[in-house]
Amino acid sequence: MKTDKFAALRYRDFKILWIALFISNIGSQMQFTAINWHIFILTNSALALGLIGLSRFVPIAIFSLIGGAVADSHNRKKIILVTQTSLTILSIFLSISTLDNTITPFLIYVISALSAVALAFDAPPRQALIPTLVRKNHLANAISLNVIMYQTSMVLGPALAGIMIKQVGVGIIYLINAVSFLAVIAALLLMKTSGEIDNPSSKVSLKSIFDGIKFVKSRKIIWSAMILDFFSTFFASATALTPIFAEKILRVGSVGFGFLYAAPSIGAMISGYVLAQMGKIKNQGKLLFAAISIYGISTIVFGFSTIFPLSFLALLFIGVGDGISTIIRNVIRQVNTPNRIRGRMSSVNMIFTVGGPQLGEFEAGVVAQLVGAPLSVALGGVGTLAVVGAVAFLVPALRNYRGNKILKE
Repeated sequence: MKTDKFAALRYRDFKILWIALFISNIGSQMQFTAINWHIFILTNSALALGLIGLSRFVPIAIFSLIGGAVADSHNRKKIILVTQTSLTILSIFLSISTLDNTITPFLIYVISALSAVALAFDAPPRQALIPTLVRKNHLANAISLNVIMYQTSMVLGPALAGIMIKQVGVGIIYLINAVSFLAVIAALLLMKTSGEIDNPSSKVSLKSIFDGIKFVKSRKIIWSAMILDFFSTFFASATALTPIFAEKILRVGSVGFGFLYAAPSIGAMISGYVLAQMGKIKNQGKLLFAAISIYGISTIVFGFSTIFPLSFLALLFIGVGDGISTIIRNVIRQVNTPNRIRGRMSSVNMIFTVGGPQLGEFEAGVVAQLVGAPLSVALGGVGTLAVVGAVAFLVPALRNYRGNKILKE
């Protein structure tokens, strides 16, 4: 039987939200790219680049569990409307401060931190909302299409930012991002799905938060995938130091920087498209470990490369590994989690999936300051491979996971 490659897009509300998130994510990726370049130009410091990740991680670590509890006790559409409006205001403020030359690195860190607070309340209800928009048998397709959408935006956003930094400056890019959030706000208002939850948590409380942690702890297949993701991305955060490689090692300037920053997303977009065509993914555990191994090896290659095409290709394969891993981990989590607790599960997951890369950016910046960017990145790739080996050995249930069935250890 022929697989419907775009089955999830046949659901009206999913399609509306998917298109809106695509527009918004392009703007967000333009802003992320511009902020990295902006900080490096202002400070010329690897450590300053790393501090961007730290400024984003701390608020997420503090607020994401609360955000998950809120997502499981309140209307999810209304929560996202509030967070998207907040993100719009923060981007406008960042743009104005840049255009009137009052911007400082400290102010960029503060706005990044406040945006991370909004994200801590935005991501859990958004991730929990997606499975309610499609039938369960089309969930894997929906997740694959979301990865394609997200990674395509991560190609277009950095590439456009790299070109526009030179043409119009970072201030205008921040303003474009502010406008892009309006697409999600409009989509939420047009969607027929109410956003209400069946049997919601009665209130936000410590018990409600700990129930989410307890649920994740009780599902080995979920928490082991989270740990694998956290440590692999903590060690291998090559993109955090891309401005240094673009400017000082490869000498390709802001345009080359934009393409380097986009390369992982090209790879992830390709892998997402391939998996979307496959329908049911077999031997998910083995494929997950193989994908993260590719991620680690490619990171080592990027660290030592001094040739632009090879660096671009290495980053592309980093994206291939990350894209496959992301899809499989999302399917594992959503299939094994009931709707009533998806927000809290997503908030716990957020600490791992966002915390790993953001803390990894800080770690990469600190190590790069001490031993240089190439060795910092290469050592991160080695660390990722070590994590893959350790988790594969210690958690055979994840290694042997085939889909809806976990083999006996």
